[in-house]
Amino acid sequence: MIFSYFCRMETLSNSVKELRHRYIEMLCEIYDKEEANALLMILLEHHFGISRVALALNPDMLLSDTECLTLQSSIRQLTASRPIQYVIGKTEFCGLEFEVDENVLIPRPETEELVTIVSSQAKTLAGAVDVLDIGTGSGCIAVSLARLIEGCRVTAIDISGNALDVARRNAARNGASVNFINADILSDPALPRRFDIIVSNPPYVCESERRDMRANVLDFEPPTALFVSDDDPLVFYRHIIDFARTHLKPHGTVWFEVNEHLGAETAELCRRHGFGDSAVMKDLFGKDRYVKAAR
Repeated sequence: MIFSYFCRMETLSNSVKELRHRYIEMLCEIYDKEEANALLMILLEHHFGISRVALALNPDMLLSDTECLTLQSSIRQLTASRPIQYVIGKTEFCGLEFEVDENVLIPRPETEELVTIVSSQAKTLAGAVDVLDIGTGSGCIAVSLARLIEGCRVTAIDISGNALDVARRNAARNGASVNFINADILSDPALPRRFDIIVSNPPYVCESERRDMRANVLDFEPPTALFVSDDDPLVFYRHIIDFARTHLKPHGTVWFEVNEHLGAETAELCRRHGFGDSAVMKDLFGKDRYVKAAR
């Protein structure tokens, strides 16, 4: 059905009004109508600077043939379930703009909430605050904290060189000073500095949970940043807690984003490794989503 629409594109008007109607009809084969309309408006704004207000004031505006091809290419990607953030190459996080591609996860609202919690905690500390972000990906946590916490020193590590390239560009884009290091936390790296705060949103989706996920996640986002074995779902948390025992300053804290089904288990893991002050925190949807650990 979708293919037949594209085969008829040469017969269509370049009117945004007509194109909008037809493309929304196509997108509704995958998305609900409200989401389809929102996605199309994002594309019109991103590619051509056409806002809802501009379209309402001039519903009969025309696109050039080149603009029509640009829009058609983006629609093709959306109908193949490619996330809109990858289609336009960017997303917003904590009021900042971040580049994203298939080398990094698309930042989620719950991670934005974690940044808000951590930054509030950091502002209660005296002096310059040293922060480490483990598994930085796009750099959204590290860059946002660097912007939110005045005078802080932020270090971020990731195993993926391609992800770090994206993160460095995001730091430059947002005027943030972050020290990026290519390192694998599972190899227990030795860093020369100790930290007041260690924060991490590591892979935590169990392989058995794949069946509940949408194609736009499974087919496009990096699986190594998402999934862990059902046999050892807390592998990253265990290594990070071990790392924190030697790299955390006195009275320092560790903050995790966690699998909603494993919050209690993650907090208990922290306690078994000497972090007696460990607690599970809920996100805005009431799900167990964060663990704070302190010695």
